[in-house]
Amino acid sequence: MKTNRSELLDVVYRFYPRGVHKIMRIYVPPGEPVYEDTEEHRRLVDAANRGRAEYPTWKAMIRRVGDRYGLQNESLNLFAGGIDPAYSARIWLTDETALSFHVSLLAPYYGIHLPGIPEEGPVAREIAGEIEATYPGYHPIPPELGNEVVPDVDMDGVSMGEATIYVCLFSVVWTWVDPV
Repeated sequence: MKTNRSELLDVVYRFYPRGVHKIMRIYVPPGEPVYEDTEEHRRLVDAANRGRAEYPTWKAMIRRVGDRYGLQNESLNLFAGGIDPAYSARIWLTDETALSFHVSLLAPYYGIHLPGIPEEGPVAREIAGEIEATYPGYHPIPPELGNEVVPDVDMDGVSMGEATIYVCLFSVVWTWVDPV
C-alpha cells in the first residue's frame, strides 16, 4: 500500500482541528472555539481509550523486543490516562544513541525514527517485522511525508505551524531521539 500526503492529512484533521489553539480555557475569549470541546478532540480521546484497552498487545510486543535490546517504553503516559495518539518506545543502539518506534492509534501507520548510524539498519528491519506481525495491515510513513509540517495544527508540546505529520500521528515523543 502506497501512503500519500492527502490520506495522511485527512487522518491528522480527523483528530486535530485546523486553526484551533490548545490553550487553557481561562484565556479563551467568549465565543472562541476551545480544542477540548471539538469533535476532533473527542475522537482523539476515544482513540487513546482504545489504546489503553489494547495495551496488552503492545506490552507483549515490546517485551519480545526488549528481550533482545535495551528498550524503554515511552507509552506509560497513555497507560496512566494520557491522550497520546500512539504507542512509543525506544531502543538504545549505543550508550548515547537510540532509535524510536511508534504505532499510531489513529490509523494503521507506524514509524521508526532512525538516528543515522550504521547499527540501525538490521534493528530497524527487525522492529518493522515485529510491528507488521503484531499489527497486520499497518504501514510505515515515509520520511518525505512524515516530516512535512502541518501548518494549521496546534498540539501539546508543539506550537501552531511546527507540528509534522509524524508528531501529529505519533506525538511529540517522536522528537525525543532527535540530536540536540
